[in-house]
Amino acid sequence: MSAQRQLVVVGNGMVGQRLVEAVRQRDPERRWRITVLGEEPRPAYDRVALTSYLTGTTEEELRLVPDGCYDADCELVLGEAVTRIDREARVVETSAGRVIGYDALVLATGSRPFVPSVPGADLDGCFVYRTIDDLDAIRERAGAVSSGVVVGGGLLGLEAANALLSLGLEASVVEFAPRLMPAQVDQGGGEVLRRKVEELGLAARLDTATERISAVDGGLRMTFAGGSSLDTGLVVFSAGIRPRDELARAAGLAVGERGGIVVDEACRTSDPSIWAIGECALAGGRVYGLVAPGYEMAEVAADRLLGGDAVFLESDTSTKLKLLGVDVASFGDAHAATADALEVVYADPVGGVYKKLVVTDDASRLLGGVLVGDASAYAALRTMVGQPLTDTPEKLLLAGPSTSDLGDDAQVCSCQNVSAGAIRSAIHDEGCSDVASIKACTRAGTVCGSCVPLLKTLLTQSGVEANPALCEHFDVGRAELFDIVRVTGLRTFSEIIARHGRGRGCDICKPAIASILASLGHGHILDGEQAALQDTNDAFLANIQRNGTYSVVPRVPGGELTPEGLIAIGEVARDFGLYSKITGGQRIDLLGARVEQLPAIWKRLVDAGFESGHAYGKALRTVKSCVGSTWCRYGVQDSTSLAIMLELRYRGLRAPHKIKAGVSGCARECAEARSKDVGIIASENGWNLYVGGNGGFRPRHAELFASDLSDPELVRLVDRFLMFYVRTADRLQRTAAWIEALTEEHGDGLAYLHRVLVEDELGVCADLEAAMDRHAGSYTDEWAAVLEDEEKLSRFVSFVNAPDAPDPSIRFVTERGQIRPAAGAPVVAGPTLEVVRR
Repeated sequence: MSAQRQLVVVGNGMVGQRLVEAVRQRDPERRWRITVLGEEPRPAYDRVALTSYLTGTTEEELRLVPDGCYDADCELVLGEAVTRIDREARVVETSAGRVIGYDALVLATGSRPFVPSVPGADLDGCFVYRTIDDLDAIRERAGAVSSGVVVGGGLLGLEAANALLSLGLEASVVEFAPRLMPAQVDQGGGEVLRRKVEELGLAARLDTATERISAVDGGLRMTFAGGSSLDTGLVVFSAGIRPRDELARAAGLAVGERGGIVVDEACRTSDPSIWAIGECALAGGRVYGLVAPGYEMAEVAADRLLGGDAVFLESDTSTKLKLLGVDVASFGDAHAATADALEVVYADPVGGVYKKLVVTDDASRLLGGVLVGDASAYAALRTMVGQPLTDTPEKLLLAGPSTSDLGDDAQVCSCQNVSAGAIRSAIHDEGCSDVASIKACTRAGTVCGSCVPLLKTLLTQSGVEANPALCEHFDVGRAELFDIVRVTGLRTFSEIIARHGRGRGCDICKPAIASILASLGHGHILDGEQAALQDTNDAFLANIQRNGTYSVVPRVPGGELTPEGLIAIGEVARDFGLYSKITGGQRIDLLGARVEQLPAIWKRLVDAGFESGHAYGKALRTVKSCVGSTWCRYGVQDSTSLAIMLELRYRGLRAPHKIKAGVSGCARECAEARSKDVGIIASENGWNLYVGGNGGFRPRHAELFASDLSDPELVRLVDRFLMFYVRTADRLQRTAAWIEALTEEHGDGLAYLHRVLVEDELGVCADLEAAMDRHAGSYTDEWAAVLEDEEKLSRFVSFVNAPDAPDPSIRFVTERGQIRPAAGAPVVAGPTLEVVRR
């Protein structure tokens, strides 16, 4: 085997990391030994999703480096910048004084934020928006101020403004151009976008130049051309980028007049041993500021390093994203720069929708387009650029194109450069049967996600249909079954399976139908035959533990507890010998109760004013809160009172899965509301509503759904959201997975929910609110109902023929002053029988 050649990669951003993975994939023989030098102290992370870091996404969740990527043949060095390239000696020198030789060098140094030469731009309180460290500094400053301004109304500028809103600040955008997103949308689209974002609380100053920034009264004052001014707490510059080409300049490599390292179609610089990729490269006279072209360059450079002949000619700069809840997309020749191009426009100012297609002068081919407010047709339209039109432009604008004739060479995912043919091959040859498996196989849909609806369409066209059946006994899914029960008024499992199913049911459909009946208020869950349908926990209104005992969690709305209540819980724990622990949801968990003790424990708690906390059920668990403005010096709203009100309204609500909520009284987020199914964070003007978060095995942060709501507006939206989830989600589907499924079906799950629950597109909002009112008005405590019913009480025994006898197999030891299961205690789901060997 020949000696390894040395490849040095300068930069461990998204593109540099992609190059490393592409080389390793093509080089199983390890012909190249790779050294990656990253200036930042952390490995590659997702800059496309950088804004989510300010709203709860962790650094770990943003990380892009897969396990096993770096080893003895591939070294990653962090926090060490390259300071000089010696082309003659073929070495690089680093800030740590190291000298590293190379056979090939790849520059993936990216770009730096452009900060206009405005006096005062370097004052304390002025920031750029590029790295995690930048965002940490912005977040720290935001905790001490009430407002912020973003200079720059492009893609990243609006992302930054959204981040300031999520931090609870009053946010403004100052843009020199006469419209927002001037590089992507035209004047008409920009006007619709401006109206939409202003409705969501963002102030936009367009056609405005900043002349200077001054420090005043602990804040900043921005003075604009013409003499007007604006006082603010912080300023974020997001006015574009400039390629980081200083290393190349100093080394004598060819650079563009306006910056960028000149590369050829192989991504090679003027030195044949050095490549440049991503935002630092000038390819075909152009610097690309998007990740997709950078990924293409990385693939080309990797192919060339391994002896291939790939070329980079021109990249797709189509863009689709959601800015402050507004869908925006542009593709192809969006500004009609092609000679004699025609523009076909549909504008609905009332509905906030703007669509434009750019076609050739004979209207035979699609050249590009702009979509604002409704970008559902983006994925299919983008694949048609340069192709003959399949219908009239006006029909394509209003109805969207058909994808049935999509050729194999049509690009489906521009971020990862995946064609329709590659998707079909993954389906037919690799056995991919759903969107998740296609993502894993091809990487399509893993960056911006805009092509996910098209992936689902290609699955359907390939004959792959998801089976909606709940189980072998029902041919319909949970949502359809819910509607059947709701409309027909059926009240028992026997009636439902007799009319709409077959057989006698199973462990899948019985609990699912029990949950549906409970959601519709059809009696206590232990009434009649419903008792036999319940899961183990629901059957005894408590959580079974590993040794066959149960835990009891009384409801403590909003986490607020009087001294008398606390003493009562403590006395119950003491008198029944229970282990007590504070939960993460601000509740007290009492563990170690034997089944025959449960009614006596409940009676003590009910007599003290407590009720079931539903910790055992697929229902609302808790509404966690901080002390809010009542006590906290940072609080801006009364989070505790709101949390108590919401918990009392939604207690007992049965759902496809457990529901958790949180209310924070300020942007410091002490209640961790963004990790909940329903998260509410106070602002100076009301409440910001977030939906679709959860912790657990696959954590996900909730996304902003509506801003600056009054109490009645908030309750109305939460009513609609929860009831729509109860009616339409699949069995055991958390709200996060439900929204992801809606995205696969409708293109953007959150936008779909906004149309349904805010704009009332389906005309169901009044019905959803009425259903929640019925639930709140008919609530009864499940523990108290058992205590009043001798038949239900008879269930709570370890042995039917000896109802007062405890289970002798349950054993405890004492640790730290409390009981715990004895070591080696069996893991059981009920009483056990002794095995006698003869």
